[in-house]
Amino acid sequence: MSDGAFYTGTKVKAGSYQEAGQTDIVVITAGVKQREGETRLQLLDRNRRILTSVIDSMKPLNPNLIIILVTNPCDIMTTFAQRVSGLPRSQVFGSGTFLDTQRLRKAVADRIQVSETAVHAYIIGEHGDSQVAAFSSATVGGMPLLDFPVEPRLTIDELSTMADQAKNKAYAIIKAKGATYFGIASVVASICESIVFNQQTIRPVSCYIDKYQTYVSMPCVLGSKGIER
Repeated sequence: MSDGAFYTGTKVKAGSYQEAGQTDIVVITAGVKQREGETRLQLLDRNRRILTSVIDSMKPLNPNLIIILVTNPCDIMTTFAQRVSGLPRSQVFGSGTFLDTQRLRKAVADRIQVSETAVHAYIIGEHGDSQVAAFSSATVGGMPLLDFPVEPRLTIDELSTMADQAKNKAYAIIKAKGATYFGIASVVASICESIVFNQQTIRPVSCYIDKYQTYVSMPCVLGSKGIER
């Protein structure tokens, strides 16, 4: 990372766990490698032990610290991180279905030949095999997605195939090169930018939902305090 610092003037250095605990934002990616054919949930026990060790090593924590979980299974790991850290739920959240959503939006945009920024569709719920594409609320330029004038017309079966491809893309990448890097890195950078610059952007991240008393991905407003609402 330091090799590229001359582009920005950013200083990159190694730090201790205790130093990390006093920063503004901590991104946790630590965990065992997901093997080909292994589901995210199968990583649970091994990664829980790693996560607990990481957070305990950072204590005492800055009370305003924001923790972003990337480690899979993301929603469950985020739950553990909040409990172990003791920080407010608004300050501990996961990358969730943000990347899945971006993958879906790109597929839809390519199909109907518009900019990705014009597509407003979300994948919600678990970041994993049970995630759901919320097509009933999806729009393009304010128009319901299925009503968008394109030939041939979009069908729900076609959209379902796109959603399945977005869900399973990580498995294809892991099979091809062993792990995912660039997509998730861009997502985490976007989340951090939203926090640092208090952008109030809406992102589908793994957040605590009172109704369900657990962490799942839903569209949230991100700002300097973490999840604003």
